[in-house]
Amino acid sequence: MTMSAPPINGNHWKHLYVLYKLAEMGAHQRTIKTSTEYLAQKMNTSQQTASRYLIQLERKGWIKRTITPEGCLIKISETGIAQLGALHANLKMLMEAKYPASVTLEGTVFTGIGEGAYYVTKDKYRKQFIEKLGYDPYPGTLNVKLTSDYDIKARHELEAYPAIEIQGFQNENRTYGPVKCYPIIINNKAKGAILFAMRTHYDDSVVEIIAPNFLRQQLKLKDGYKVKIEAFTLP
Repeated sequence: MTMSAPPINGNHWKHLYVLYKLAEMGAHQRTIKTSTEYLAQKMNTSQQTASRYLIQLERKGWIKRTITPEGCLIKISETGIAQLGALHANLKMLMEAKYPASVTLEGTVFTGIGEGAYYVTKDKYRKQFIEKLGYDPYPGTLNVKLTSDYDIKARHELEAYPAIEIQGFQNENRTYGPVKCYPIIINNKAKGAILFAMRTHYDDSVVEIIAPNFLRQQLKLKDGYKVKIEAFTLP
């Protein structure tokens, strides 16, 4: 979640790959001369596809290209070099990190006992959620039963990584313990956060999720529906 590069979709990856191949030929340092046929061979693709990618890169401003009777003169622009630099920085960060950038869990939705709503609406918790997560959570949690032993093990691994800390507090009636939060994306669509509370009636096979919206409605979820959760660690 802290990556600096633009969101990477299919075409973005393909364009980065073309830049990489051009850089292999030195186009990040000097103007090179190549043909679409030669570039296609290096990319293991068709000449038509290589030509189309060059046109797209030129339109995006990632390369400067001049067509001559002998071939294309190509130089990667400053914008294109910045794209390669961002990819390099992100890969360096991923490879050198002490822990993974995210952990993926799978499970099924079920109806809980309403414990989450009770805690989320506590004012001293709620103020911290707004401050540290950036949104006022919907007054309730989405409860997910983890699918397998693998997912339960992954949950334990996640808990060992740095988290957003929500401080506990005490009132005249009882003590409320601290809560650990991990930002998440559910089904690649909705944002939220997994809560790991010191006190809970659930075992390790259950995760509780808060979000700015009513997730059951937003994602059209019912009991028994499977969900995929990508939980992000702190940088």
